[in-house]
Amino acid sequence: MTDTASSPVAASPIVSPQGERVGFLLVFLSALMWSFGGSIARFIDNADSWTVVFWRSVWAAAFLLCFMVWRDGWRGTLKLFRGMGLAGLAVAFCFATASTSFVVALAYTTVANILLMQAGVPLLAALFAWALFRERVAVATWVAIAAVIVGVAIMVSESLDGAVSPIGDGLALLIAVMFSIATVITRRFAHVRMTPATCLGTMLAAAFAASQASALGVSSHDMGFLFAFGVVNLGLGLAFFATGARLVPAAVAALLGTFEPILGPIWVWLIHSEVPSARTIVGGAVVVTALLVHIGLEFKRQTRPARAGVTGVPSPN
Repeated sequence: MTDTASSPVAASPIVSPQGERVGFLLVFLSALMWSFGGSIARFIDNADSWTVVFWRSVWAAAFLLCFMVWRDGWRGTLKLFRGMGLAGLAVAFCFATASTSFVVALAYTTVANILLMQAGVPLLAALFAWALFRERVAVATWVAIAAVIVGVAIMVSESLDGAVSPIGDGLALLIAVMFSIATVITRRFAHVRMTPATCLGTMLAAAFAASQASALGVSSHDMGFLFAFGVVNLGLGLAFFATGARLVPAAVAALLGTFEPILGPIWVWLIHSEVPSARTIVGGAVVVTALLVHIGLEFKRQTRPARAGVTGVPSPN
């Protein structure tokens, strides 16, 4: 295990076509797990956002810790924590901030506003990758990003009635920024296993929430859904993302992550009988089409000679 604290920042890693395909699948699965968040949250009766953040984070941390111990043993797990370096600490902070902000933002603004902010994650990730590491982004990726933003904007346009909360929308924007930075760092330091970083992030979120919550006691009904909220939605999603984002370009990983706001309304419709509006269906179709076309082009690109300097292809410099 290479410690990033003592290693220079390397160029974007060379990943085999098969490795990229695995990365695509894992990042998609992370978005799938995260998409269940809204449906699970609707079953929780506790109105204290900090209590929800605490138990969600505790269960996610327990799951991720057990997963690492099962996979690497206690010694291997401790080695992973020691070896994540400054890059891992940065990712932990990003995920702690983003996961906490998501739950708290729901008390101040609409889900539609949060989804619209999150639609900018691919663009922010591409900009950060370019600004920090001069990682160029292919034209096709920029086109797909634009289509995704347009599609999500169509989906949520009916809910943007002007009654916005500066606090809620500020937190929503913070989620997008933190997730974008985490995506870029995870890709850039692909030689570092980021599962311990995500685990540390959930621990930090739980510790902060415990200091803010009015009470930590919850009903057995809520605890069951908080378990699912933490283990399935957050913990499993983070495990998939931390493993898969190392294998695909930062902008593409963020692009795949937009399946979360697309699938979320579908689960709410199926589970809670909330029928999506016409604009939601149209916007979702635009986004899904853009994602599928872009993924198809990426697989096709893997069969062609690589061009140095484009996102996902390391520069010789």
